[in-house]
Amino acid sequence: MALGLTPPWQVSTSEFNPDEKRLDIRLDFPRGSTFSCPECEQAGLKAYDTVEKTWRHLNFFEHEAYLTARMPRTKCDKCGTHLVNVPWARPDSGFTLLFEAMIMTLAKSMPVKTIAKFTNEHDTRLWRILHHYVDDAREKADHSQVKQVGMDETSRRRGHNYVSLFVDLEGPRVLFATDGKDASTVKRFKQDLIDHGGDPSAIEEMCCDMSPAFISGVEKQFPEAHLTFDKFHVMKVLNDAVDQVRREEIKDRPELKGSRYIWLKNQQNLKASQTKVLEQLTIKKLNLKTSRAYHIRLNFQELYQQSADTAEAFLKKWYFWATHSRLEPIKKAAYTIKRHWNGVLRWFTSKINNGILEGIN
Repeated sequence: MALGLTPPWQVSTSEFNPDEKRLDIRLDFPRGSTFSCPECEQAGLKAYDTVEKTWRHLNFFEHEAYLTARMPRTKCDKCGTHLVNVPWARPDSGFTLLFEAMIMTLAKSMPVKTIAKFTNEHDTRLWRILHHYVDDAREKADHSQVKQVGMDETSRRRGHNYVSLFVDLEGPRVLFATDGKDASTVKRFKQDLIDHGGDPSAIEEMCCDMSPAFISGVEKQFPEAHLTFDKFHVMKVLNDAVDQVRREEIKDRPELKGSRYIWLKNQQNLKASQTKVLEQLTIKKLNLKTSRAYHIRLNFQELYQQSADTAEAFLKKWYFWATHSRLEPIKKAAYTIKRHWNGVLRWFTSKINNGILEGIN
């Protein structure tokens, strides 16, 4: 009963080997049992012959468990001779359906190599499970209702082999993944969207970083879509500028040593000890360039607290301050914001971001 067997299948024997830490369960069917043709489902067919097969099942406590059965072959007048389907496993798999379900669940939250170590299976075998279900789901995917798309790139290995991901921001769900991070990735996504019933002209909003390749791809492939630049990536431009100011200033101001992350974190995320250091370094009489850059960054962060009506006026005021700061990295960051002005402000209409993609990456 625990295996969920259906007639004529039944457990014939079970054996636990304590030395190998393995449970073997043998399944069988009574003499004279009949089966359905796996092709046309014609019922009442007797076994032509049998082939023994073994499947990895869910562990019995911490011990590996396996099911073994004589697989009947039936001879159908219309379809010929075929192995029958069994209720506990899909055709051509060496795992039970329950074991595969466990693998698919684990794969949502850990790498396949980690799962392989956890289950004592080779990762190549586990990848076959993933490819089967992912490919099947992709074939059936319906993208006809997609209207908001987020895109981002991630690297398979540090510094190399980039993959671009496209997600439905309203789903949320992954729509497409492809090698590379250039404009052609957007073109390939457009074709895949069409292949799955989507309409490129129905895409209203798209969200990405300020990559020239992504921007070019969106403008060419989705000219009717509005582009929003992701808040995280916009803030990264300012964070990088603050860090550049610190790295240049630390040569003459040793008190900045070890303070990098204090300037980059949000104030509410600082430890008490870090807050104390920040208060000491931002004393006006120290006149640190890094402190000035930090406050310009904090002010920019307040942009996202504005209303749609006041946002542009706020940004113009900030831009004037930043470009007259006499801090070259900050001025450069401000010019970057200026070049992407409309996409930064589009957030106040779309309110979309790529937070889900950062989680996937």
